[in-house]
Amino acid sequence: MGRLVRGACRGALLATLLLLGGVAQAAGPGRAAVATPHPSATVAGLETLAQGGNAFDAAVAIAAALAVAEPYGSGLGGGGFFLLRQAGDKPGYRFLDARERAPLAAHAKLYLRDGKPDPALSLDGPLAAAIPGLPAALADLAGHYGRLPLADSLTPAIRLARDGISVDRIYRERAGFRLAAMRDDPETARLFLDHKGEVPEEFSLLRQPELANTLERMARYGKAGFYSGPVAEKLVKGVNAAGGIWSLEDLDRYRTVEREPIRFPLAEGRELISAPPPSAGGIALAQSLAMLQQLPWREADRVQRTHYVVEALRRAYRDRGLLGDPDFVAIPTARLLDASYLKQLAQGIDPRRATPSSALPPSPTWREGDHTTHFAVIDKDGNAVAATLSINLPFGAAFTVPGTGVLLNDEMDDFAANPQGANAYGLAASQANAVGSGKRPLSSMSPTFIESASEFTAFGTPGGSRIPSMVLLSVLEYLDGQPVSRWPAVARYHHQYLPDVIEHEPGAFSSDESAELRARGHALKPLGRNYGNQQVLYWNKEKGSLEAASDPRGVGRADLLEEPR
Repeated sequence: MGRLVRGACRGALLATLLLLGGVAQAAGPGRAAVATPHPSATVAGLETLAQGGNAFDAAVAIAAALAVAEPYGSGLGGGGFFLLRQAGDKPGYRFLDARERAPLAAHAKLYLRDGKPDPALSLDGPLAAAIPGLPAALADLAGHYGRLPLADSLTPAIRLARDGISVDRIYRERAGFRLAAMRDDPETARLFLDHKGEVPEEFSLLRQPELANTLERMARYGKAGFYSGPVAEKLVKGVNAAGGIWSLEDLDRYRTVEREPIRFPLAEGRELISAPPPSAGGIALAQSLAMLQQLPWREADRVQRTHYVVEALRRAYRDRGLLGDPDFVAIPTARLLDASYLKQLAQGIDPRRATPSSALPPSPTWREGDHTTHFAVIDKDGNAVAATLSINLPFGAAFTVPGTGVLLNDEMDDFAANPQGANAYGLAASQANAVGSGKRPLSSMSPTFIESASEFTAFGTPGGSRIPSMVLLSVLEYLDGQPVSRWPAVARYHHQYLPDVIEHEPGAFSSDESAELRARGHALKPLGRNYGNQQVLYWNKEKGSLEAASDPRGVGRADLLEEPR
């Protein structure tokens, strides 16, 4: 029956810090705060901070723990973005790009068969997998920013992988969504399903000894423990035996990239610090907030505010087709964030009527998996990390490399599979985001800070193409002076230019509000489910207080490491 057995989860981390059950919010004069989507990852971060680590060490511990506890959302076989704040009289901000890279043998026609895209090839199996970036990020964070050895920060994750994680409702939901693909790979089925090939029961114990071994090699050898030597050889052999195109050179040449984050001035002395390309999220957030600052959104009733937000998102998402991997294509960031351009966009918003997306100049659209993960941490010195990690669809490519425990991503699906053809909505696909050797696919992951002289906040969530809209709605709650607990809990709606509809959670609008939005020309599409899993932090510098909140939609936990008495 694989690695799943009945029982309570053993190997809990730093048990004295655990409360009975998870909490959605923590507030007080703590010396550090952590918010993650899984209680075990929160405790791993707190344990690392309590042992003298800083926020960057805690980020390593949290990301590694999530790789064990949330195999459906992230892992060593995936990648992500880390937004860093380095404390000081004048804080420094860095953006660590650990996005996966296309194998060197990848090309623009890789997912075409008989001239037509075959979606299954970029979704399931090893051909869908790009070269992972998370292992390199963990080593680089520890080596360049942390105080503790990498081995110390990986210890909680190794313990979790060996002793086991209790299967929860989120795991069961995600596994049910990808059950057919998981059954197709014997190793994935053995590790992540029960002995009958079914979704394991709630409270079953998930043990991953092969993953623990891989983490131990990283703890001993750092980056080389994954990208060279026995692990690398197993990865390449396993991928290619099943139809993939990896090489040892792919792994050897992988590097994280430090980039300058998007920095954009906001009203009232605040500054937005967010993800640059190959994320589209930071630019979309900056554009949306710039447009809203020119509109009376604060004074508007709920329908009017929704209208303004949707129209801003419509215009911001339209520009996404201009973006791609900045190492391969020129990104017109300055033009997209130019004040006169953003003023022109805001002036084009009719306060009473929806602008049909067809009335705007067309721009490409995309598809993205919507199951990633996000966490945030701040330490006593003011160092902070907001990180969004992913393997794309739940359980990634549903392919686990034998002997490694590494479940691979299917991030190749984030490229435009057919640059010469049409996308799902009949528009030309984005040439800037075409499949290419060594390229990083475009993403919406948007770890975000907002800082002023008196306050610091951190935002982020999983959710694919809906990430920027979710972060925007939470940021507006902050700017509107709402309690921290409301930021991740706010009802969600989304518009991405095409399709020309407002997608929304159940109950996001009353029947009267829905009717009024339709009367303004908006089309509404209820999704029938909640989405996203936001994690937020708030530091009031004047009061010296910290608050953290975890999305009530998930099973996450926000907690503080309190000052010793």
